[in-house]
Amino acid sequence: MEIDSEQSSLRPMLCELNILTRSDGSALLTQGETAVIASVHGPVEVRLQHLSAEKAHVEIHFRPRSGLGSVSDRLLENLIRSTYESTILTALHPRTAISIQLQEMQDHGGLIACAINAVCLALVNSGIEMQYLVGAVHSVLDADGRIWLDPSDLQAKDAQARFTFVFDSVAKKTVSIYTHGRFTPEQYHRALRLGTTAVDEVFEFYRKIVAKQCEVL
Repeated sequence: MEIDSEQSSLRPMLCELNILTRSDGSALLTQGETAVIASVHGPVEVRLQHLSAEKAHVEIHFRPRSGLGSVSDRLLENLIRSTYESTILTALHPRTAISIQLQEMQDHGGLIACAINAVCLALVNSGIEMQYLVGAVHSVLDADGRIWLDPSDLQAKDAQARFTFVFDSVAKKTVSIYTHGRFTPEQYHRALRLGTTAVDEVFEFYRKIVAKQCEVL
């Protein structure tokens, strides 16, 4: 099945680094009309129950735009934590914690991918060492079997399945995968192939943001 240009293009991305003054690194990232602020504190003192002589403890705190956190918010925290526990060089900072705060500003589709990408940019801004950068891509499967890449919430409202793939910047292998809904193996692999191609746009965006930061410095 061919996928037209509308279905295979990412929404525009915008980013501002150092958005918060009391953090070691921060980033405001928008993807389409979805917006997230990520901030990084650390390495900092770790709570005794999380102390490790071998590595730093990575903690993620997600705050929704309004109200108290839900079960899905805790799921998002766990997904991001597992992604960055394997990405950050935690062995360089034993007996410490790296605390990452996420604030949802707007959610108009693809919140998980936007949050993961915002954290990556905030970590780059903080100077904390990573094995590689990671980029997340969101897509949905509609009732007609079409894959829509990075859709808005309106485009995705009747989605049959949702996919979020997280890739590393070196070999473009999957670091984390989040799926929801019903889909066939063929549909899954089609979404994966589309994400593998589209993530190049995310990494190119990172390069532009980092180059812009270096010019300012």
